[in-house]
Amino acid sequence: MNYFHLPLEEWTNRFVNNWLIPVLGGFFDSISSIVATFISLVTDLLNFLPAELMALLLIILAWRFAGVGVAIFTLIGSLYLGSVDLWYAAMQTLAIVIVATIFSIVIGIPIGIWSAKSPVVNRIVRPILDFMQTLPSFVYLIPAILLFGLGGVPAVISTFVFATPPAVRMTTLGIKQVPTDVVEAARAFGSTYWQMLTKVQLPMAIPTIMAGINQTIMLALSMAVIASMIGAPGLGSVVLAGISRVNVGLGLTGGLGIVVLAIILDRITQGIGEKTK
Repeated sequence: MNYFHLPLEEWTNRFVNNWLIPVLGGFFDSISSIVATFISLVTDLLNFLPAELMALLLIILAWRFAGVGVAIFTLIGSLYLGSVDLWYAAMQTLAIVIVATIFSIVIGIPIGIWSAKSPVVNRIVRPILDFMQTLPSFVYLIPAILLFGLGGVPAVISTFVFATPPAVRMTTLGIKQVPTDVVEAARAFGSTYWQMLTKVQLPMAIPTIMAGINQTIMLALSMAVIASMIGAPGLGSVVLAGISRVNVGLGLTGGLGIVVLAIILDRITQGIGEKTK
């Protein structure tokens, strides 16, 4: 028996049950309400348009940013999702991915810029990101359930935590990779800090940042599927139902839907990154 594990387990449970939830329970409830509203708005927006029109929009985006081949794949994938009655589930999964990715971008990119500018911040942030990326994804579900209950909200929160590190790391890398001579030339012309950041460093770092956003979206999609174990709606729940019933056909149907959605999102975001170069 691991005797070290028992005191840590007991200490953690006492901290959560005796202090964290009683003291900060209202704060977590407020966050849950805000995130739930955001998820509802995005889901309603995705389902407001008819499936045919939404599919056409995805095909146009794929053609514009990723080429004809990806547009044809998007058409075939959309027909597949509609033919097996998984379109609504796909939109639910997409809503969770979109909300979690927006949170990751809004929080991750500023932290990445700050880390690139400050060595002290970078030394603090790096081990935190290492911890976030190496912690098994299933472990994120436990505090998410405890603090936010079941459903889409804990799915978004756990997905946000799991998917944010690439956005932070790639933003830091992109800022640091801006050539020194370009930075010196901008300083010589009298650029202020914000002019340097917004007109020189960020524009040149956008391809790298977009690569980070692409990875964030892929991680968000994988975590959104895993989060079906805590009641997250969407394609993951279809796969989970197939596992629960030992229904190979149902699991394969939902799994192929996830593959279709993942490839479409990956190719479109990669195309956007290529266009920004």
